[in-house]
Amino acid sequence: MSLAKDLDLAVRDALAAVRAADADAGAELAELRRGQLTRPSVVLVGETKRGKSSLLNALLGVPGLSPVDAAVATATYLHFSPGPVAATAYVPGAPEPVEIDPAQLSAWATGRDVPGGGRAPRRIEVSHPAPLLQYVSLLDTPGVGGLDPAHTTVALDAVERATALLFVADASAPLSQPELDFLVAASARVDAVVFALTKVDAFAGWRRIADDNRALLRARAPRFADAPWFPVSARLAELARTLPAGEQAALVDASRIAELQHALVELAGRGHQLQLANVLRATRGELARLEAAAVARVQASEADPVQVARVRAQRSALAARKRTESRQWTLLLSTETQRARVEVVGLLRTRITAVQQDFGARIDAARGAALDALPDQLDAELQAVAVRLSDDLQATFRQVGERILAQVFDADELAAVLDRLNATLRHALAGSPPRDGAGDNLMVALSAGGIAFMAGRGAMFGASVLGVGGAVAGGLLIPVAGLGLGLAAGGYVLYRRRVQSDRQQARTWLRDVLGEARAALSDEISYRFTDLQYALSVAVDDAVERRLRELDAHIADIDAAAAEDAAGRARRRAQATADLHAVRAQIRQVDEVLTLARALTPAPANDQETA
Repeated sequence: MSLAKDLDLAVRDALAAVRAADADAGAELAELRRGQLTRPSVVLVGETKRGKSSLLNALLGVPGLSPVDAAVATATYLHFSPGPVAATAYVPGAPEPVEIDPAQLSAWATGRDVPGGGRAPRRIEVSHPAPLLQYVSLLDTPGVGGLDPAHTTVALDAVERATALLFVADASAPLSQPELDFLVAASARVDAVVFALTKVDAFAGWRRIADDNRALLRARAPRFADAPWFPVSARLAELARTLPAGEQAALVDASRIAELQHALVELAGRGHQLQLANVLRATRGELARLEAAAVARVQASEADPVQVARVRAQRSALAARKRTESRQWTLLLSTETQRARVEVVGLLRTRITAVQQDFGARIDAARGAALDALPDQLDAELQAVAVRLSDDLQATFRQVGERILAQVFDADELAAVLDRLNATLRHALAGSPPRDGAGDNLMVALSAGGIAFMAGRGAMFGASVLGVGGAVAGGLLIPVAGLGLGLAAGGYVLYRRRVQSDRQQARTWLRDVLGEARAALSDEISYRFTDLQYALSVAVDDAVERRLRELDAHIADIDAAAAEDAAGRARRRAQATADLHAVRAQIRQVDEVLTLARALTPAPANDQETA
């Protein structure tokens, strides 16, 4: 039987098993299965300054197409597809997409040349007749691929829709912990992962780094231990293009870019099978949950008096806490969210004050035309403030949630309810009504003079609110879309109209801009903590009720087993054991097919050099 048939059969069998036990989960997976793959897509991700955009340009054979610039806006990502040379920008708050000059792609992505001095777009779709794009679309993730908390939500959201993942590391150092954490989070969403090791021309010890990376993956992300690594040099590929045609071959070979291009073309040709593997990977997670439930039913069939007493005590204690402590939970939740809100607003005030002092000193030291660059510099600094504040919100939200959960559930109970609690929490946060937004749920707060611009939940265009933020395996997941902050067109216009070379006017303008920025962000912080308080309240109540129902069902199973004679208990135990064996057999079948699916990922011809 071919791999395609194996995958199709495994998906159908696994979906049937999940659907029989959990109709809702089965329906979600079936919807994923029905998705039509119109064009295979590969998402490039990686830490900042790993050479990701340079690699994309080398793969397309178009130097400078994807901006290689540390100043690229952290919330802009570029989607490359086949077609005549064209680009379309999606700008927060704009009623329609904007057709832009592809020659100005870098300027638009950095926000330095947006007409009217407006904001950088959140997404830019670029079409180009590059040969590789005839086979596969490429997605360059935001902020030159940074995997800090502000970027992870966007990258994971992009991975959600990827056919395969191209993870870009460089030869300067082994994989970092954030990179490893990202791979673990991505492993539930996409099955095929290819690694590129860039800058091998600049680091003679790249083979040792490749070996270290394999060892790290084997220890911390074993699913990727045998994934292929492609050592490449985008710089050599670009340099080759500057030479006469007859002199290019040696540098092209040394760059090794062609091997990675061929691998991506091979992946694209296996797009349907890769999509099935991705569905199977998601289904495998649901089967693991069914396995845990089956184990509980086997234990219940034993009618063990000790277990009966333990489960009844657990149920009684949780019900008693719900009756007597629910108001305390509400008060604690209110207290914790208010305390955290004040703490984050204080951090905002401290950072805005530091920006004002820094730029006040720049204004005092500026000479003549040096003042002209102030708006661009301030815009970049405000974006940096917003990214750091997003990090603070991410960590603070999670701390608040964990403090509340520690009061409600003991460790065993929390482990049992965590998945469903996370799902309810995401639903509650996503379901709260937009407050000022366009169709894509953008928040835009403008002063009367149009000075400050602030984008809220939709700040990272394309990042789903349902995406996981700050993911830690087995922990509470608080979805937080990043804050976006910068200057609106009005801020630039007022600067040019009022300031010119007048330092006093520049200081006044700076004070007004930062005052509006702080007010806008303070309001958004308050809104977000209000949303969090509501969402946690809903999620905890729902989790308690669900857990009580689960314990009631478990007790009912135990009581039913206890009421039967030995033969009846034996039949019940045999049925529960058979169900458990069936789930485990299904998991083994899925794992076997997923192991076979590794053959879908091509390895470099000279893979022994990195083994």
